[in-house]
Amino acid sequence: MTTEEKYRRILFNHLPAQAVGVVYDYLNLHRVHFHITRERTSKLGDYRWPQRGHDYHEISINGDLNPYLFLMVFLHEAAHLETHLKYDAVAPHGHEWQGEYARLLVTHAVLFPSEVQPLLQRYTRRIPLNRSLLRQIEELLHHYDPDYRPEEHLTLDRLMAGKDNSDGIRFRLKSKPDILFAPLERRRTRWLCRDLASGRQYTVAASAEIIKIDN
Repeated sequence: MTTEEKYRRILFNHLPAQAVGVVYDYLNLHRVHFHITRERTSKLGDYRWPQRGHDYHEISINGDLNPYLFLMVFLHEAAHLETHLKYDAVAPHGHEWQGEYARLLVTHAVLFPSEVQPLLQRYTRRIPLNRSLLRQIEELLHHYDPDYRPEEHLTLDRLMAGKDNSDGIRFRLKSKPDILFAPLERRRTRWLCRDLASGRQYTVAASAEIIKIDN
């Protein structure tokens, strides 16, 4: 087995099949030192630019991600590499990086599932402001986790699907389980909800993962 065949096989274990050649050619073109790491709770990927004592581009990505999330994180880190090549010192996720990330996502959208592609196109128009859309994309990509179970990834939109009203429906956010909410009405990409303890109203992303509370 040649070195190229070995590296392609490693990439095949972590990427969608249609993306292996694209990523391999990119790494080879820029002479990137590429590492697949164990799970890191603080980050999904990392990029280091060439510097004294480290005269090469380096990208690392967590190896526990499913193929499409792995690809999305790779494009995120590749955008840092592109930004470094084209600009002097800039903010890590400033408008220069946003432009490069948007370009890479649009160029490689065809490598993602068909239901995700139009969302990626919309996301790239206003990357720093489209956080709710990013959560929706990530939720869809999590469907490709090998151990994915829909009942464990209930979203507010899925809870309310097909219901004529929200009477008696209660839920908690997975990210903030100490508050009991009641949904009131849909507002574009969010739901207006009421904190049942305080009576205060909040908007919650329709794609937010929740825990349904039975009465």
